Amino acid sequence: MSQIEDHSAEDELADSAAPLIEHLAELRTRLIRSVAAFLVGMVAMFTVADPILTFISQPLADVLRDRGEDARLIFTAPQEKFFVLIRISIIMGFAVSFPIIAHQLWRFVAPGLYRSEKNAVLPFIIASPVLFLIGASFAHYVVTPLAMTFFIGFSDAIPALANLLAGDGTFSNPEADNELRTVFLGSVRESLDLALKFIFAFGLCFQLPVLLTLMGKAGLVTAEGLGNVRKWAVVGILTLAALVTPPDVITQVILFTVVYGLYEISIQLVRLVEAQRIRRLRAEGILDEGEEL
Repeated sequence: MSQIEDHSAEDELADSAAPLIEHLAELRTRLIRSVAAFLVGMVAMFTVADPILTFISQPLADVLRDRGEDARLIFTAPQEKFFVLIRISIIMGFAVSFPIIAHQLWRFVAPGLYRSEKNAVLPFIIASPVLFLIGASFAHYVVTPLAMTFFIGFSDAIPALANLLAGDGTFSNPEADNELRTVFLGSVRESLDLALKFIFAFGLCFQLPVLLTLMGKAGLVTAEGLGNVRKWAVVGILTLAALVTPPDVITQVILFTVVYGLYEISIQLVRLVEAQRIRRLRAEGILDEGEEL
C-alpha cells in the first residue's frame, strides 16, 4: 500500500509541476517577444532621435527667441550628445513598443481572469497610456514654457530687484555700466533632463484617476473615504508638487491644481463604480432595494 501511495503522490507532484513549467515557458516566450519589440523600437527611434530632441527642446528654443537670444544648446563633453540621443532612443523605443509589450502581458495574464475581470481591467489598460499622453502634452506645451521663462528670466530679475532696493527705481544696462553679465548657455543633457522630468511628472500624475478607480473596483477605497481625507490629500499633493518639480512657485501651483482636480474626478469615478456594484448586487438578489453596502 505504501508503494501505491508513494506513486500516487509522485503523480500529483508531476501533475502540479507540469502547469508551472508551461507557465514559465509561456512567460519566457512573452518576455522574449517584448524585449525584441523594445530593441527594434529603440533602434528605429535612434534614427530619428535628433528630430525628437529638437521637438522636446522647442519650448526652450521659443523662450530664447522671444528674448532675442540664439536658440542653441551646447554639449560640454565629446560623448554628451551621443548619450543624450541614446537616452531618447531608449525612452521612445519603450513608448512605441509599449502596445506590443502590453499585448504580450495581457496574453499571459488574460487566461487566468474571468470574463467580468477582463471587462473590468481592459478599459484601464487603454485609458492609462491615453492619460499619460495627455499629461505629457500638458507638460510640454504649457508647463515647460512657463518654467523655462521663469528660470531664464530669473537672471534679469535679480539686477532689477537690486536697483529697486537701491532706491533709484531704474533698470541698469549691464553692458553700458560694464557690469558682470550672465548669459544662458544651455547644456543638451541638462535641458533634456529638465524637460523629461516635467513630462514624466505630469504623465504619471495623470494616472491618479486610473489608480484610484481600480482601487475602488477592488473595494480598497470608497468615495466617502476619499472625501473624508481630502485635507490630507491636499497636503500630500503639495508635498508631491514640491518634490517632482523644480523650486518655482508657478510650476508647483500648476501641478497642484491639476492633480487636485484629478483627485476630485477620481472621487466621482469611484462613486460611479460603487453605484454599478450596488446595482449588480441588487440584480443578483444579494442586496435588497434601498440597502447600501
